[in-house]
Amino acid sequence: MMPTRSLPLPGTPVEELDTPAIVVDLDVVDSNLAKMQQVVTKNGTAIRPHTKTHKSPYFGWKQMRAGALGLTCSKVAEAEVLVDGGLTEILIANEIVGPSKTARLAALNRRANVVVAVDDPGNVRELSAAAVRAGVTIGVVVDVNIRLNRCGVEPGEPATTLARMVASARGLRFDGLMGYEGHVSAPPGEKQEIVTQAMKKFKAAMDDVKAAGLPVKIMTAGGTSTYATTGAVKFVTDIQAGSYIFMDGAYLKEMSDFDLALTVASTVISRPTPDRAVLDIGRKSMNAESGLPAVVDLPGATFARLNEEHGILQLEGDARRLKVGDRVSLMPMTCSTTINIHDYYFCVRDGRLEDVVPVAGRGAFW
Repeated sequence: MMPTRSLPLPGTPVEELDTPAIVVDLDVVDSNLAKMQQVVTKNGTAIRPHTKTHKSPYFGWKQMRAGALGLTCSKVAEAEVLVDGGLTEILIANEIVGPSKTARLAALNRRANVVVAVDDPGNVRELSAAAVRAGVTIGVVVDVNIRLNRCGVEPGEPATTLARMVASARGLRFDGLMGYEGHVSAPPGEKQEIVTQAMKKFKAAMDDVKAAGLPVKIMTAGGTSTYATTGAVKFVTDIQAGSYIFMDGAYLKEMSDFDLALTVASTVISRPTPDRAVLDIGRKSMNAESGLPAVVDLPGATFARLNEEHGILQLEGDARRLKVGDRVSLMPMTCSTTINIHDYYFCVRDGRLEDVVPVAGRGAFW
């Protein structure tokens, strides 16, 4: 049986938090949310933040109170966590397939408006049957492939035919189109061109659907890397950016629009040589798929290696003063996949704990 972790009380200094721990600066979070809202409001669009980043009703409510139109997630289980937390305007930006999942999706629509993406006629029939059995109406957006060659039907006849099918299906409501252009890591001019080409395909799909006599209420697209360009496109109703709330090493290499709000606190557990320190953090508490974490505010310390239970720092200069018991803050290269292996956020203001927040949607991938 897993032992219960003793959680610190509000007011605890950040230096006294047990490690490894995800530490979130709430003042930076609030600033990031305000910056995003200001941009989308200026552009005449809206933000429907993707909660796969934080997987938490706590931060979902923060986003809604900052002005979000609704929330986005990827899985039925994630939607269940949000609805259980009182959030009622949800888009599942993914295809939900199978009798169990479609039944759960239909059941959620008794308590909330949970819209789902589709790209397959058989899935439309499956969703229709689930909605009829549950006595609900499920909102649907047709997923259009505009760049990623992942999910999504092609613009033109395939998208229009599927939209017609949704609109005529019992228990379903055709709400519009979804077209995610993906993470675009490129210089500004090149990024603008990539987004422009993707949005041309998205608009073509919209024009064809409208020509078929169907109203298009939702045109949802965009992420953190493209929020400024996609969000300025006139026909886009909302963007699904997620990582902007916390940021991470990968995004901060590309953009400075938002600030780092999330770090992982660790402790030095060994100093075997003058130029090497060992931390109490490994692959079980820090995802390194996109690269090793970066050391925050400790010049001369470089993260050299990540084992299952140990993080190895290479030290030079003043960093050689590190001793056993010292704290080291780390910036993950990808925040969302690191969050998903932790149980709690430790939320601080002015260096003191304000709240311990469960990662309520941790492991909610079914």
